[in-house]
Amino acid sequence: MKLKRFLLRYYPPGIVLEYEKGGELKTKSIDLLDLSPDTDIGELVEEIKKTEPLITASRTEQVKQLVQRLQEKLGQQDDQKFYLFKVLRAHILPLTNVAFNKSGSSFITGSYDRTCKIWDTASGEELHTLEGHRNVVYAIAFNNPYGDKIATGSFDKTCKLWSAETGKCYHTFRGHTAEIVCLSFNPQSTLVATGSMDTTAKLWDVQTGEEAVTLTGHSAEIISLSFNTTGDKIITGSFDHTVSLWDVQSGRRIHTLIGHRGEISSAQFNWDCSLIVTGSMDKTCMVWDTINGKCVASLTGHEDEVLDVCFDYTGQFIATASADGTARVYSASSQKCIAKLEGHEGEISKLCFNPQGSRILTGSADKTGRMWDPHTGQCLQVLEGHTDEIFSCAFNYEGNTIITGSKDNTCRIWRRDRNVIEEKIMV
Repeated sequence: MKLKRFLLRYYPPGIVLEYEKGGELKTKSIDLLDLSPDTDIGELVEEIKKTEPLITASRTEQVKQLVQRLQEKLGQQDDQKFYLFKVLRAHILPLTNVAFNKSGSSFITGSYDRTCKIWDTASGEELHTLEGHRNVVYAIAFNNPYGDKIATGSFDKTCKLWSAETGKCYHTFRGHTAEIVCLSFNPQSTLVATGSMDTTAKLWDVQTGEEAVTLTGHSAEIISLSFNTTGDKIITGSFDHTVSLWDVQSGRRIHTLIGHRGEISSAQFNWDCSLIVTGSMDKTCMVWDTINGKCVASLTGHEDEVLDVCFDYTGQFIATASADGTARVYSASSQKCIAKLEGHEGEISKLCFNPQGSRILTGSADKTGRMWDPHTGQCLQVLEGHTDEIFSCAFNYEGNTIITGSKDNTCRIWRRDRNVIEEKIMV
């Protein structure tokens, strides 16, 4: 094995090693999920050297510098406010979903008008309209981190794969017998997973356009699916009150997570794939052990349906959004509630952490987005301007750009304060 180069991964903190083995180029990552501004770098690097043979004595100084850069990034203050950068009336008929590419330089919108549109974030220009579906385009995604392909899932029972650069349709995936309502690329961008009202999920080969495997076993609609970080497992959440964990290669069901008493609203792995979090209409969120499929904890406290759940990038915190108008933050290890995010005047349908883990963004039926400190529960900013409920919100990878999608049929792009200063200088 010969080390070729280091790659730095900021979120979650880690160092990716590119090395040669038997003439083949490979990568492996050293995850530094517990890294903080106070970590002793010398001690940490010694620990890494003990477990990683590729890090030899001659590389020690270099690794120390890389860890220092990660530490500096973690220590950056992000107390700037976001300002409204662009308002885009994307489609004539209602929007269904919005999504960024990794950098946030472009985004996509799905609509009841049967199209998906690709937009340039900075100029607000429409780059391409992806036409061809015969019904509502409901589920949309970029193949991040690459961002060169887009998948669209439709009520016409098909999924289409497109070029993000040219807008050309590569493949139409046919096989579902009912509406497609969720989809995801695997991390390697070799597969697209689709979940349908026909109770199945299917995995499709990006290269050939062929169906790779069908995941059969749920007794009701699949409305949520998510790959793990390595891409060898996938979870599906269903209206049958269960979540299934599947082996991607064989399509074999490894575990059925049974315990919720209502429909599943969302399900997600943590970064190291040791835990799964699920949210349900039964007002609870459950944490599961991926290895044995057992429930580790039931997170209670919400007074109405849990509509969204997520881990932060490191997997140390869990956030839940509810129809009761509040969000909550829990420690993933102790399962204790750390903060209650109170202030919205309507249900919260969507929430997400910024990549740094220092902020939570919520989108609500009260027409506002809100920015919160996840550790104190303090509301730091209210994003106002939409005239109907917000159903989607997301950060880009740097955490300096936000998109909100609303039933008022507009997308709003929000950027950090410093951009305002830069724009003023340019003027």
